[in-house]
Amino acid sequence: MRRRVSLSVDKKKVDVLVIGAGASGAAFTWKLAKSGMKVMCLEQGDWLNPSTDYSTSSPDWEIHRQTDFNPNPNIRSLDVDYPINDTESPIAPLMYNAVGGSTIHWSAHFPRLKPSDFRVKTLDNVADDWPLSYFDLEPYFELNDKMMGVAGLNGDTAYPPKSPRQTPPVGLGKLGDKIASGFDELDWHWWPSDSAINTVEYDGRPGCNNCGPCDLGCSIKAKSSTDVTYWPKALELGAELVTNARVREITVDRSGKAKSAIYYDSNGEVIEQYAAIIVLASNGVGTPRILLNSASSRFPNGLANSSGLVGKNLMFHPYSIVTGLFEEDLEGHKGPTPLNIMCSEFYETDPTRDFVRGYAYQVVRSLAPLATALSGHIPWGENHHE
Repeated sequence: MRRRVSLSVDKKKVDVLVIGAGASGAAFTWKLAKSGMKVMCLEQGDWLNPSTDYSTSSPDWEIHRQTDFNPNPNIRSLDVDYPINDTESPIAPLMYNAVGGSTIHWSAHFPRLKPSDFRVKTLDNVADDWPLSYFDLEPYFELNDKMMGVAGLNGDTAYPPKSPRQTPPVGLGKLGDKIASGFDELDWHWWPSDSAINTVEYDGRPGCNNCGPCDLGCSIKAKSSTDVTYWPKALELGAELVTNARVREITVDRSGKAKSAIYYDSNGEVIEQYAAIIVLASNGVGTPRILLNSASSRFPNGLANSSGLVGKNLMFHPYSIVTGLFEEDLEGHKGPTPLNIMCSEFYETDPTRDFVRGYAYQVVRSLAPLATALSGHIPWGENHHE
C-alpha cells in the first residue's frame, strides 16, 4: 500500500521542475533560471564537499575506489543509490547520485560526437539518423564548453573548427610522448583530446595539480563537474535545489499532461511538488525507471511509453582496455587520469573493412598498483584469444 501523499506547505507550484542534478539537469536548470523562470530541481543524492568527501589525496584512495566510491551502485551500495539488475548485460552500470551526478565520477574526457555520428542511416545504412545534425548542436557544444571549461588544442582536422579552448591541453608526459611517437610512425591521426579539466586557473577555479585519480572527485575543483560549474551559477540566479529527494513517480492531470512529482524527502515523508513543466534528467537508467513507475489508468504502461520502448535500446559508450608493458619507466601515474590523446584514424567507415562505422583510441594514464593487481594477467599472442 502506498503512503498518503501530502503537499508540503512551502512547496508551491513552480514553472519548471527538473528531476536530477547531474550533467543535463544542472545545465537545464541554469539555462531556465537565467531566463527568469521559477525553477526547482530534485536530486536523489546530496552535496559533496570536495575538500572532505573525496579520497583523492588519502593514502587508501584505491580502497575507496573499490568500495564506497566505486562507480557501480551495486557495489558501493550507498543509501542514496538503488540496485540495478544487470544480470542480462555484459556492461555494468557506471553512475552516481549526488549534486553533479556522474560528473563527480567521470575522468573528464570531453570529445564531441562527430558529424557522421548523426547520419549513420544515411551514410552506412545502420540504425537511424538523429533528427538533428552536429551543426544544429554546435552552438550548444560551444556554450557548454565555455560553462564547463575545456582544456584542448585547436586545429584537429578530425572535427569541424571549434572556438578557442578555454585552457591549454593536458600535458602528454613521458607516456603520452611514447604513444604519440608510435602513432606518428604508423602515420595514424592523433590529437590532444578535449578535457573538462582546468590546466590553468579558469572561472575562479584552480588549475590541475596532477594528483591523478580524477574519477574519485576533484578535491581542488579543477575537474569540471557540474556541482562546481553550472550549479553555483544556477543558484545565484534563484534556482532552488532540493537534495535527498527520491522521486517515486510523476502524476498527470485529466488531459494527460504532467502536473506533479511525488518524492520521498530525507525524513522519508512523501511530498508532492506541482509544476507547469516537468523535465526528467535522471540518466539513462533513472529516467526510464521513473517513467515506467508512473503508470496510471490513463497510461498503464508508464508515461511516454505508447511505443513500449521506454527502458529499451539504451545506448552505451562501450570500451575495451589495452595495457602495454614497456622496458623504460614512462611515469604513467603522473598527471590526471585522462591523458587524453585521441586517435581518430579508424573512427569513420572504411569500405575496405568488413564492418561499418569505427572506433577511436583514447590514451589514459597507467592503472594504480591495486587496480593493476586485481585486473590479472592477460596472456599474449594466441592464448589471448582464449
